[in-house]
Amino acid sequence: MSEAFDARTYLENYDGPDFRIMEVCGTHTHEIFRQGIRRILSPKIKLISGPGCPVCVTPVSFIDEAVYLALEKGCTITTFGDLVRVPGTKMSLAGARAKGASIKVVYSPSDAVKYAGAHKDEQVVFLSVGFETTTPSDVIAVKTAMREGLTNFSLLTANKTMPGAYEAMGKSCDAFLYPGHVHCITGTQICKDMCEKGISGVIAGFTGDELLTALAIAAKKHAEGKPFFVNCYPRVVTDEGSPAAVAIVDKFMQPCDAEWRGIGTIPMSGMELRDEYAAYDARKKFEIPDLKGEYKTACRCGDVLQGKILPKECPLFGKACNPDHPVGACMVSSEGACSAFFMYGGDL
Repeated sequence: MSEAFDARTYLENYDGPDFRIMEVCGTHTHEIFRQGIRRILSPKIKLISGPGCPVCVTPVSFIDEAVYLALEKGCTITTFGDLVRVPGTKMSLAGARAKGASIKVVYSPSDAVKYAGAHKDEQVVFLSVGFETTTPSDVIAVKTAMREGLTNFSLLTANKTMPGAYEAMGKSCDAFLYPGHVHCITGTQICKDMCEKGISGVIAGFTGDELLTALAIAAKKHAEGKPFFVNCYPRVVTDEGSPAAVAIVDKFMQPCDAEWRGIGTIPMSGMELRDEYAAYDARKKFEIPDLKGEYKTACRCGDVLQGKILPKECPLFGKACNPDHPVGACMVSSEGACSAFFMYGGDL
């Protein structure tokens, strides 16, 4: 009998104490749906989607800053495609593009640097959004621009780190399904520290078997009644993580307070370029004013991101808000919880 089959049997027949586990990562959310895992779980196990989609937690003010750079400063904005339709106070980047702004979709920060090198008459800004997994590639882009002597490239940063979110969300669930790709960078110490604070979790991979195994181990540990941590992705995640990636980020960036859409400001949960790299910091370079983003809508993305409601409980879900006409960031992003629920089954 395979480990995956044992895990499935345990999850189907679980009869321990009620168990709420939050899948922090949007990729986990989508893969759990794609594999049909939600449909085989015991009714005593509840999966909650959390704030692990970087696009979803990017605040309104960040979109306003990007629109300001595009329309007021004439910058070319380079970004991943998901951000283009995320709503700002007055408009999205798609709206800015309709007004003549230069918005370019790229597949990596290095693509943005290459564009800047080929268009030296343009000020090119890359929208640096993501968690520990992607931040190293953002700072490598700055390092490359410095090496090539480019003065027309900069980052608008909204990079975030997960420990603060884990603590902020700790009371929303009984345990976390920690994202494997984040912890292949950071290692396992963060999770061990969370366990010392009474916050439980397991690090999970991304295949069906890996997810079933991680969920089954988490449920079994929860039934024992004590805080726990287990690395269920040891083939990729080591105790030390990637010291080289951590070191290069530390060289270029420093922690700062960060606003999370729908959650609020989490102290020291963001990353910004250090003062010595101010020439590559779009906020400083273009003296962006303090923009207080506002977004008045019945959309309840914030409650979804905090695990307070399921997407289907938002009054706009599947009606005014859908993938063709998204109102909230959780429906825009390909990793968003609302997008997953709409795509795979909003009745769950």
